[in-house]
Amino acid sequence: MKFSFPATVLAAAAAISLPAAAHDAPTPKAAQPAVIATKLADTRAALRDLWIGHVFWVRNVVDARFEGDKAAADAAERQVVENAKAIAGAIEPFYGNAASEKLFTLLAGHWGAVKSYLDAAVVNNKPGQDAAMSKLLANANDIATFLGGANPNLPVETLKGLLAAHGSHHVQQIGEFKAKQWDAEAKTWAAMTQHMYVIADALADGLAMQFPEKFR
Repeated sequence: MKFSFPATVLAAAAAISLPAAAHDAPTPKAAQPAVIATKLADTRAALRDLWIGHVFWVRNVVDARFEGDKAAADAAERQVVENAKAIAGAIEPFYGNAASEKLFTLLAGHWGAVKSYLDAAVVNNKPGQDAAMSKLLANANDIATFLGGANPNLPVETLKGLLAAHGSHHVQQIGEFKAKQWDAEAKTWAAMTQHMYVIADALADGLAMQFPEKFR
């Protein structure tokens, strides 16, 4: 039996895949059964913390770069990398060390593309931003293909939409920091965090479907 994403997940992927619309997307609400097994609830919570950590530390890098605070930016970037290691490490009990290392490489590529976009935005390099955006979307496809290939309960095309929307949130946020559009950025941040919950819950639920013995 294949896992089907809740309707809210599909709606989120469709509604916020474009940078310009990131802060206009409806906030997804997790469709949960009345009772969730304790191990699944714990896994959802752990993955939510990890994915929220990702956007939190990336936002800190963006903020510090536009403030011109190199020390703060460097410190936040180190945390982005440590967080990526933790996210990758979370799949090791299910898929092994090689898969964990592969996911870390892909997540490093995600951060590399976001950083390239940020670097280009800081100096108003539009071609550089376009190139970085192309890398970001290609990397989203690579991560989706990897995760979907590892877990048949995770539809690759839906993952591609979710991860492309996530990358678009980064791009939207960078533009709003650059333009000092603080109210708009607050809306983007709210959408980003809710989107992280959607991704984390989908991954946790997919694991529970694939490895039911680990969730009893």
